Amino acid sequence: MLKVKHLSVSYGSTRVVNDLNLALGDDEILMLVGPTGCGKSTILQALAGLLPINEGEVQLGHWRATPKLAVPPEKRNVGMVFQDFALFPHLSVEQNVAFRLTDKAPADHWLALLGLEQLRHAKPATLSGGQKQRVALARTLAHKPALILLDEPLSNLDAALKDNLRWEIRNALKTAGVPAIWVTHDQEEALSVGDRVGVLRGGQLEQLDTPETCFCEPTSRFVAGFLGEASYLPGQLEHGRVATALGVAPGTPVDGANGAVDLLVRPDDLSLIRADNDANGTVNWVRYEGGTRLYAVTLDDGTHVKVRLSHENRVEPGERVRLTVTTTHPLAVFARQ
Repeated sequence: MLKVKHLSVSYGSTRVVNDLNLALGDDEILMLVGPTGCGKSTILQALAGLLPINEGEVQLGHWRATPKLAVPPEKRNVGMVFQDFALFPHLSVEQNVAFRLTDKAPADHWLALLGLEQLRHAKPATLSGGQKQRVALARTLAHKPALILLDEPLSNLDAALKDNLRWEIRNALKTAGVPAIWVTHDQEEALSVGDRVGVLRGGQLEQLDTPETCFCEPTSRFVAGFLGEASYLPGQLEHGRVATALGVAPGTPVDGANGAVDLLVRPDDLSLIRADNDANGTVNWVRYEGGTRLYAVTLDDGTHVKVRLSHENRVEPGERVRLTVTTTHPLAVFARQ
């Protein structure tokens, strides 16, 4: 089990990671997300031993690293998968995966499991991006690491390929039974793949929880906005119910919010129909998304919200509409700003 206690990392006088605490289960996948410069990749490098730590400790299996007790990368049994694949161009797929292995059986196992058997004699230059990333993952898993760190492994791939490969990687990690920390800037990837999600801001964890909890019960407005489209309806919270201009909804208060509050609503929490006499908003713009349409609406009280509906519903910008809150699950409630 990986244990990280009060970890801090600085570049010169600039603190990049501050007081990080987390523990990782034996086969758990933790997704780390956050804006550019929040410390995601720095955390991976510190865990791998590529960067010195200024405070705290990292423990995995038989080793423990502190500022005064450095453990070199080659002694940590930590595997890394990079966004640029980092394959040896002059070696074949088989040679890349089996590099420095005396027993080639693990390499053969992962070549077969990841669908690379027919490519074992190919050179990296002849492979697609998805195939290269499978090779990089197979190489890492063949060395039987105690922990795998993935630094935006899908960022160089096209959208269609990402969707399939993210699940192949997850399934491979679960099959191997090895814990992993996966850094990504893709919120959808983080929410769909991870067992837990850690949202970073300025080198600190804003929230660390299951994907559903982070999305539905964010501990801050920052987390709410970073993990999805967030709109806020002014309302009044009483006895677990929030009365708003668009109807009443169940609410879960954040940090003891009560009385005058802002109700967090996602685009799927609202409905929209074209209306005349009982309209309460005006459509500003519409984005066609294939299976859905996303509407931006200004309510008559000046509040701005977004609504996502089936593509079969079509309302044009400038039209008057009526919105209602349709969700039945509790929504996060913040103190009024």
